[in-house]
Amino acid sequence: MNKPTLSIVIPTYNRMYALAELLESLSRQTYQDFEIIIVNDGGESVDCLKEAYPDLPLHIVSLTENVGHVEVRNIGVRLALGDYIMLIDDDDLLLPFHIERMMHEIQDVDFVFSDVEMFDYRVEGVTRVPTKRTLFAYEYSREGMRTFSTYVPSGSMYRRFIHDEIGEFDAKVHNYWDWDFFLRVDARFRVKRVPVASVLYAFSSEGDNQSAVQNEARQRYLQTLCDKHGLGYLPIKNFWLLLEEPAIKQREAKSDVRWDGQPIASVLSYQTGDIT
Repeated sequence: MNKPTLSIVIPTYNRMYALAELLESLSRQTYQDFEIIIVNDGGESVDCLKEAYPDLPLHIVSLTENVGHVEVRNIGVRLALGDYIMLIDDDDLLLPFHIERMMHEIQDVDFVFSDVEMFDYRVEGVTRVPTKRTLFAYEYSREGMRTFSTYVPSGSMYRRFIHDEIGEFDAKVHNYWDWDFFLRVDARFRVKRVPVASVLYAFSSEGDNQSAVQNEARQRYLQTLCDKHGLGYLPIKNFWLLLEEPAIKQREAKSDVRWDGQPIASVLSYQTGDIT
């Protein structure tokens, strides 16, 4: 295989059917010069997805033990061959034009991220059917990002050499690895927000989304982030209530919303008979 332009890094852990939907969305991309690196963090095997999607350039790394979501991403990045890297969680989705648009937008900067639509869902068979959608789109400002992160890593793209200069993702901040990474990038590189909601971010109120968990350990990780970047003291707050605070509301932005609201059924949905 020729060297790909883009490396897509996907950490996964026991989300087989959601991961299959993500691969379905990647198979529909209008831009296809990429490799897909899936790092399985000690979960159930996902090797069957190679048969489900034989035309996708899948590189599956199966770890024998769980090393944690931050280190898994670092492993994926170390294996990346492309000049550009795209991050995406195993339960999120991309609209068909997303990669092509991001590749276009990054040509005059080093790091791009888009708006997202967060969706709640119910599961029918093995397919997630959206039940609610919420636009997450905010103006990008360096100062604003120091009090509330509006960066969603899924679907973001950046130049590979960024890691050569600032290092890997920091496991010491755990839940806040993405916020930390953004702040480090923003301090040294050219960053752009792309005002299109071409990433679908799974946020089930009944699921295990880490953002829904609030505890003492999470506060410690947040304080570690604050100390590292001189952010002062930032208390943990309920995510949905935080979005209603005046300072956050003022940053709300318009976005190009393209999703038709329909589920993205994977090959596994047809194989299990959920969809005919």
